[in-house]
Amino acid sequence: MNENPLESQTQRDWRMAGAASGIGCTVVASLLLTIGGGILLDKWLGIAPIGVLSGVVLGLVAAGYSLYELTMLGNPDRGIVTVRKKDSEGLSGESQKDG
Repeated sequence: MNENPLESQTQRDWRMAGAASGIGCTVVASLLLTIGGGILLDKWLGIAPIGVLSGVVLGLVAAGYSLYELTMLGNPDRGIVTVRKKDSEGLSGESQKDG
C-alpha cells in the first residue's frame, strides 16, 4: 500500500483505529453468531455440550479466516491471477533467456 507523504499523523492514527475496530468487530460477530447457533442447536436437538463446542470451533475457524482475509487485503500477489508490471528490461520477476 502506498502511503501519502503529505498525510498527517492524525489521519494515519484514525485509519489504523478504524482497521483495528473492524478486525475486532469481525472476530466478535463471528464468535457470537456461531456460539449462539450452537446454543440454539443444543436446545432444539437436546445434545447439550456438542452444539456449543462445535459453535466454538466453527467460530474460531471463521474468526481466523476473516483475520487472514483482512491481512491479505493489501497484498498485490493475492489470488489466482497476479498482475505484473513491465519495466525497462522486460517483465519484472522473470529472467530473460539469452537467445
